[in-house]
Amino acid sequence: MEKIKWGIIGCGDVTELKSGPAFNKIEHSKLVAVMRRNAAKAEDYARRHGVPRWYTDANLLINDQEVNAVYIATPPDTHAHYAIEAMKAGKPVYVEKPMARNYRECAEMIRVSEETGMPLLVAYYRRTLPAFLKVRELIEAGTIGTPLTVNIRLHKSFGTKDQYPEKQSWHVHPEISGGGHFFDLASHQFDYLDFLFGPITEVEGIAKNLAGYYAAEDTVSAAFTFGSGITGTGSWCFVVSEGCDEDTIEIAGTKGKITFSCFLLGEVKLILPDGTNTFNFQNPENISRNLLQQVVGELLGEGKCVSNGYSAARTSWVLDEITKTYYEGKK
Repeated sequence: MEKIKWGIIGCGDVTELKSGPAFNKIEHSKLVAVMRRNAAKAEDYARRHGVPRWYTDANLLINDQEVNAVYIATPPDTHAHYAIEAMKAGKPVYVEKPMARNYRECAEMIRVSEETGMPLLVAYYRRTLPAFLKVRELIEAGTIGTPLTVNIRLHKSFGTKDQYPEKQSWHVHPEISGGGHFFDLASHQFDYLDFLFGPITEVEGIAKNLAGYYAAEDTVSAAFTFGSGITGTGSWCFVVSEGCDEDTIEIAGTKGKITFSCFLLGEVKLILPDGTNTFNFQNPENISRNLLQQVVGELLGEGKCVSNGYSAARTSWVLDEITKTYYEGKK
């Protein structure tokens, strides 16, 4: 390929700023087609973003002869289906996170990628953002000594939409998302920890629905161990009261500690015996741009992307393991 000509399946909100405009800002990359089932919204997106063609049928986009790579930005229940169809059509795939609803679907996507030889890349963009790269740099430099343990705390107050079935988003419907907000948000956290420390090899979890607003889990606790021996714990709750929100990841080592947020992006604190240093970073306007730069580079044969189907599938396995008791017989 000399130029990556993208088609987007599912040009919804996630593509408006996070990713969509970035395709045309990267050298040798161009967005040439979009698809959405709602014709008026697909046409409007194409007009506003200067995209030459729009479709309401994903198969038409996949088989568009000018499109030579496909970005799948639909909810997770169609990730595997569209990715497999695109790869069978001979087109590389870049898919939103989580990679699919569950590890089984991820494994099938990987199988088809290997069978067809088509690259399968996943939108875990924190692996390329400056604050998260700073954390990795500090750890690799031995600034906190030998890493020992990780603690995640993500507590969010319930939104008014979550209380009313008619207003709930797809994120809390397991048949669409694979689980609840845990699957959507904790996936970023576990993927990033995989980037830092490698695969998690042991994991135990407790998932509950304590508020009863929807079918998905709303409160989760977990303990996990990386292959290197580093241990971790986590607490997630999406129904705490207003004002009790928390978003913290702590990494403790033999010489100090690093704390940072996963979703309030940009600040990293390094805590050492002689004091605390704070680092602040600015993210790109289109937050997926740094990762998309790597995606385009890999498709052009000029490097490797740090987020692929293999690493993303490991995260889906962790999510499944943590919630498996809750979902036993429900999925």
